[in-house]
Amino acid sequence: MIPLKSGKDLGYLRDAGKILSAVVKEVQKAVKPGMPTLEIDRLAESLIREKGALPAFKGYKGFPATACVSVNEEIVHGIPSERKLLEGDLVSIDLGVNYKGYFSDAAVTVAVGKVSTDVNRLIKAAKDSLDAGIKQALPGNHLTDISNAIQSLVEAQGFSVVRQFVGHGIGLNLHEDPEIPNFGKAGQGPVLKEGMCLAIEPMINMGTWEADFSANGWTAMTKDRLPSAHFEHTVALTKNGPEILTL
Repeated sequence: MIPLKSGKDLGYLRDAGKILSAVVKEVQKAVKPGMPTLEIDRLAESLIREKGALPAFKGYKGFPATACVSVNEEIVHGIPSERKLLEGDLVSIDLGVNYKGYFSDAAVTVAVGKVSTDVNRLIKAAKDSLDAGIKQALPGNHLTDISNAIQSLVEAQGFSVVRQFVGHGIGLNLHEDPEIPNFGKAGQGPVLKEGMCLAIEPMINMGTWEADFSANGWTAMTKDRLPSAHFEHTVALTKNGPEILTL
């Protein structure tokens, strides 16, 4: 059952989204060569709490940090550490907040200093694929219209879509129905309705879509160790079309 949000719910979700987008913006600006990934985590937690919200990821199913910080070939769920970012790295930062019991979730991938042309192309394709998916988040469309728009754009650019991880519904819980794959044929799955709230999050790889898992039990990495990029927004479906809550 995919929960539908009331007008009151949407008000709180907008607040949660505004808080998270402000935090993401500040964290993104702070990224620089030489910065330990743990510093990103500490900054994110401090900003979230300062704004009257709680980190949604910290302690969730045992995850030890506020931010998922994934570097280069790490796809998702990177655990912050003393590892320092280097010039030419790319870093994906995934954050969630809980504000008065309502959740928002967003991710960005940031170039650290100057990166290669191919890495810039990967980042742009990931961002553009999120935009393409969001445009399909319309009442009356099918769920996989989102999936197909993402996959079509990514593969046309010569990249691949991660298949082991998906987007999800969000609202009064961090993860709700439905699961939103980033690949698949259009016109399948549930019909989208006004009041649904979705976290759409393409993860795309420079090489193979296949993933391995780190010994820490959390971090996923590309099987061929080529770079990966990840973007995410929390989106409400309204009668006027998709409303990006974490813009």
